[in-house]
Amino acid sequence: MTQPPIITLRPEPHATQMCVLARQKGLDVSAFPLSEVRPLAWEGPDPASFDAILAGSANAFRHAGEGLARYRSKPVFAVGPATGRAASEAGFTVGMAGTGGLQQLLPLIPERPVRLLRLAGARHVPIEPPEDITVTTREVYEVVHMPMPGEMADLLQAGGALVLLHSAGAAEHFAAECDRLGIDRAGVRLAALGPRIAEAAGAGWAEVQFAPKPANGALLALAQKMCQ
Repeated sequence: MTQPPIITLRPEPHATQMCVLARQKGLDVSAFPLSEVRPLAWEGPDPASFDAILAGSANAFRHAGEGLARYRSKPVFAVGPATGRAASEAGFTVGMAGTGGLQQLLPLIPERPVRLLRLAGARHVPIEPPEDITVTTREVYEVVHMPMPGEMADLLQAGGALVLLHSAGAAEHFAAECDRLGIDRAGVRLAALGPRIAEAAGAGWAEVQFAPKPANGALLALAQKMCQ
């Protein structure tokens, strides 16, 4: 049985990493990044004012720049294993890596009260910390969306493609690009990393499913199932 086209929209280096992981699982995934990550100028607060770093994306450690070095003595509470690996590669000690969103991670932090410095993107999910956790946020990177290339539009116009969605922002941008180019949503299937991301894509697609947990392996397993 011929595999339908599978497309990842992630910015680099995530797009290439996703394609490599997919090949290991017997899937052929094409990368069409519809965004790129750019650093933002930011003013870092006094490191003595915080006990640890809270991070919801590996981009925080890849794009925060030289100012990041001031906080290397602080442990990192990461949203997931990939973010934890990026923190380790940047010279940080990972205190904990979660398996869901940041909101689910906060109650699991063992030593409290604790003061957290959240390193985030310009667009980030709001969180509500418990009373014994304070969170100060600094935006250190932004995701800039780009137009859909013609080759990708042609694949989608042909019908039957499966698009992998990793973020709500990417889902919204992808949907807007399909509408701008007159691509019929009813000919496109979506596999999302989570329910909030699937919801952000809107309605009218041929099929929409989301992974049982926010991990690349789970998303690719879902893609395999949807291709059968």
